[in-house]
Amino acid sequence: MSVPPWSSGKKLVHLDLKGAPPRIAYLQKLIPLFAQLGAHGLLLEYEDMFPYEGTLEVLRATSHSPYSRAEIQSIQDAARSSGLEVIPLVQTFGHLEFVLKHQQFWDLREVGYCLGTLNPNKPQSLQLVLEMVRQVLELHPDSRYLHIGADEVYLLGQGEGSKQWLSVPGRDTHGLFLGHVTEVVKNIHATWPQLKLIMWDDMLRGMSHDILKDSGLVGVVQLMLWDYSPFLDAENTVRLLEKYGSAGLSQVWAASSFKGSTEVSTCLTCTQRHVDNHLQWLKVTAALPGGIELQGIAITGWQRYDHLSVLCELLPVGLPSLAACLQTLRHGSFGKEAQSSATETLGITTTEVTLITSSPPGGTPTYPGFKLAGLVVELTALLQSEELRFPANNMFVKGWFTPYHKQRRLANPLIVQQIQQQATLLLASVEQKVQALWMEMTQLFPEATAEEWVQQHVSVLLEPIRSLLQDTQAIIQEMLPDHTRLPPVGQEARDGE
Repeated sequence: MSVPPWSSGKKLVHLDLKGAPPRIAYLQKLIPLFAQLGAHGLLLEYEDMFPYEGTLEVLRATSHSPYSRAEIQSIQDAARSSGLEVIPLVQTFGHLEFVLKHQQFWDLREVGYCLGTLNPNKPQSLQLVLEMVRQVLELHPDSRYLHIGADEVYLLGQGEGSKQWLSVPGRDTHGLFLGHVTEVVKNIHATWPQLKLIMWDDMLRGMSHDILKDSGLVGVVQLMLWDYSPFLDAENTVRLLEKYGSAGLSQVWAASSFKGSTEVSTCLTCTQRHVDNHLQWLKVTAALPGGIELQGIAITGWQRYDHLSVLCELLPVGLPSLAACLQTLRHGSFGKEAQSSATETLGITTTEVTLITSSPPGGTPTYPGFKLAGLVVELTALLQSEELRFPANNMFVKGWFTPYHKQRRLANPLIVQQIQQQATLLLASVEQKVQALWMEMTQLFPEATAEEWVQQHVSVLLEPIRSLLQDTQAIIQEMLPDHTRLPPVGQEARDGE
């Protein structure tokens, strides 16, 4: 089935800044590239990188500095210079882990053990999110849009205040959700009547036509339908759009993904997976119901699944996928013309990052962050190799240095020395790549990002080798008489010739 190119509204690049926030100098190189690739705007999700003040100062990131007020302005200046619109995103209901993790806001959790969902029954909850919105909008005076989040409001209705509210006949969790969101919307419009509001649609999907029509959201918010799957069901999505449109929610956005939606700890982006997601969205737009006004698409690039999860693919690793996705939308497919456009713009030979190395092809200029992407690919390949399973697979370890040998503290020192040397060389080769990656990563991201990435994705895999080395050293010391030294590895064979 051939489909026409994407022609409806703006194409936004989503920057998720709650993990691995790019340094400003790096962002200033990326923003013109986004425009060159065909983007029209940025959807900025600051979370703890925003320089909140006053009672909200505690929300600022502590492992590294948040962006300063001047840096927030410089992001907008760079976007404006590249012809990109900036849309800030402030979560106002779900995914508030970065707020509700702080003890002073514990009592605003819907339930005590869920850090993400705000209690909609307390006046302080509304005051909190409105103050967050106020501070963000104060630093974005030219923004025409604000995204208020409101997705994945887990465990809503399970708090004691909510249970009491729900005990009244005729009330349900749909009403509980809508009550809070409409209050947020009403208060924002009272202060910024010119502002257009966007919200995620997932909490509305199960609502009936009548509930949606009477929700209080018609004419005041634009829904953003998100689906990041390469197997997105275009027919069901069209039916969902029809339901929203018939209820009066006719101004909508789509949301796809270019990274960060495969598995929670994925390091390398699979471009084809994300291209397939966009091809499915193109099928949706080709069958768009009458009356639906598609405002555009946000191409999301998640850095974490939520505030408390591990880092997903770093931005430089995901840029080939972003280029491919934008060109897929532009051409209506990912054929030769779209592929050439993506690779030529980035200065690479392929959009599949797993085929990229840290050395530029033919010494040609490449996209900002290319070297780091190549180092991540190379290191990840080594970390996933059979070679790194040395403690479990090595013949000498399996034959002469088993848990039984270590428990009895009895092993052949010459063979243990062989194990020690091989493990040392392997560890050194990995650490050399880690050092190169660290130096490159800290040029583009805060040092805390490099430390977190290495601890989460490297250190845990090296621990068995380091532990093995400690055991070999201890056994050798215990098995040799005082003042006895082992010959260099291989020397014992030559001595016997």
